[in-house]
Amino acid sequence: MLSPQLIATLDKLPPDLQAEILHYAEYLATKYNQTQTLEPKPQQYRQAGTMKGMFKMADDFDAPLEDLKDYM
Repeated sequence: MLSPQLIATLDKLPPDLQAEILHYAEYLATKYNQTQTLEPKPQQYRQAGTMKGMFKMADDFDAPLEDLKDYM
């Protein structure tokens, strides 16, 4: 139900602004209805181990780097 104050305010506006307000109200109603009808998607969890075997670590991965000898 529209309040009398809202109707009185709309009546004071020129017809082109009333049409613009009507279009905006229809947009808001459509947007509201779309958010109400959408069901939340179930959370998909990552599965561990799907990338296994795709990367290879160097044998000397933990060895100190030659470039950092001055700092050690």
